[in-house]
Amino acid sequence: MASNTLTTVLWFDRGEGRKAAEFYARTFPDSRVGSGTDSPADNPSTPAGEEITVEFTLCGQPFMALNGGPNFKPNESVSFMILTDDQQETDRLWNAIVENGGQESMCGWCKDRWGYSWQITPRRLMELNAEGGERGKRAFQAMMSMKKIDIAALEAAADGIPADA
Repeated sequence: MASNTLTTVLWFDRGEGRKAAEFYARTFPDSRVGSGTDSPADNPSTPAGEEITVEFTLCGQPFMALNGGPNFKPNESVSFMILTDDQQETDRLWNAIVENGGQESMCGWCKDRWGYSWQITPRRLMELNAEGGERGKRAFQAMMSMKKIDIAALEAAADGIPADA
């Protein structure tokens, strides 16, 4: 990882960084877990000899998990947007996060068990929103009422078909 200029570091409670990296590697394409580093000395968050960092790649991007302790918690001010190609991929990623101790939120957002927010976003949603006009407005309004995004329902809304039709 040393050859990269920029690596995003995610803060985890003690011992959780590798668990998260392994989950992400199992769940998302082009993802893998790299090496870990043990703390060379005792510090406020990690005793000497315990893993303090784990390198991993998430969707082709370099990350590092820092087992920093319970002091800092993730929040919605930073999220990960994953663009999906179809409903099957949307369902798979959403369900993997939520069913692994995560929680649902609105508009395609969910939170993993470590507190990080994910936007599981079908490319079709982005296309419909970019159309603008009444179709874009109707698709956007439909999205605002959803938790997990339903592409067929977005299409129907864009076409002006009532949800209960």
